[in-house]
Amino acid sequence: MTDTEQARVKLAEMLEELQAREAHLARDMDAPPSADSEDRASEESDDEALEAQGRLVAAEIASVKRALARIEDGTYGECVRCGGEIAPARLQARPEAALCIDCASREG
Repeated sequence: MTDTEQARVKLAEMLEELQAREAHLARDMDAPPSADSEDRASEESDDEALEAQGRLVAAEIASVKRALARIEDGTYGECVRCGGEIAPARLQARPEAALCIDCASREG
């Protein structure tokens, strides 16, 4: 199996896991509110945290989908900013990486 094929498998697994997390967060947020006002205040605070987690998960899903699209169009492993090569070790650690380490550190 090539490195790109391994990345595709890993990204597909990541996407599945992230989508499951997103669905779980949505279910938690859809829970009916408590009748107790103190419980409701706590639930509202929890909902804010769940919404923040949901935004992070949605961003991760988008990143993984973009990486899968780069595999499909043959640009996977190329920095989207400078066009240089993304180090294989970086792609192993973060298969969704779109930037080489130099561009990523400048963005930092």
